[in-house]
Amino acid sequence: MALELIEQLLQFFVSDHMSKLTIWQSINFLFALFICALLSWILGKIYVKYGNSLSNRKAFAKNFIVLATTTMFIIMVVKSSLALSLGLVGALSIVRFRSAIKEPEELTYLFLNIGLGLGCGANQILITLLAFGAIVFFIIVSKGRNNKKNEAPSGMTSYILIVSENKSARLSQFIDVLTANSNTVKLKRVDEANGRLEASFYIDFDEWKHFEKMREELTKLDENIKLTFMDTTKDY
Repeated sequence: MALELIEQLLQFFVSDHMSKLTIWQSINFLFALFICALLSWILGKIYVKYGNSLSNRKAFAKNFIVLATTTMFIIMVVKSSLALSLGLVGALSIVRFRSAIKEPEELTYLFLNIGLGLGCGANQILITLLAFGAIVFFIIVSKGRNNKKNEAPSGMTSYILIVSENKSARLSQFIDVLTANSNTVKLKRVDEANGRLEASFYIDFDEWKHFEKMREELTKLDENIKLTFMDTTKDY
């Protein structure tokens, strides 16, 4: 099925249809491609600034432009041929994506990015611009309300990721250590399987000596514990 799709694509490009491509159609394609790339770039900036994911948002956002423009290209090619559309469905049915999406927010931004490609590929530029502007507005307003509701206290704010494979260590013990050495402790995510515990917390503390004491006490619970500290003070 995939080989048939490739063959049909080659026939499409060498067909008379492409030889009749006008200058206006070429300009329209380049304009839509530019708009698609620009919107996906803006979306990446929005995700980095307003996203709540604990993963590397900058690295994840770098894929937005490629994903959106690729989606647009595919839509513009297959929309002119029913055979190509059916072939694309068959080719995608054998594709399996193994990359795990750990947080729903990442999936939401991926869908929005694909939507940009679909809208620009279908030449619905105005609708795409209006929808994108409205969605970005909702994201900014929602983030602003959350910041006002959960104002960051004075001091150092951060996320801390704890990974422990000590079966005798319990989540409540880690929480007690964090609570004793932090002003605020909020559990963000917990994954537990086969004796491996992975938990991420939002914490804030006044001085670095509190963090050092926290680290020492966590190490006592598990000598092989893995700690990842991410400073988010500048985000507020």
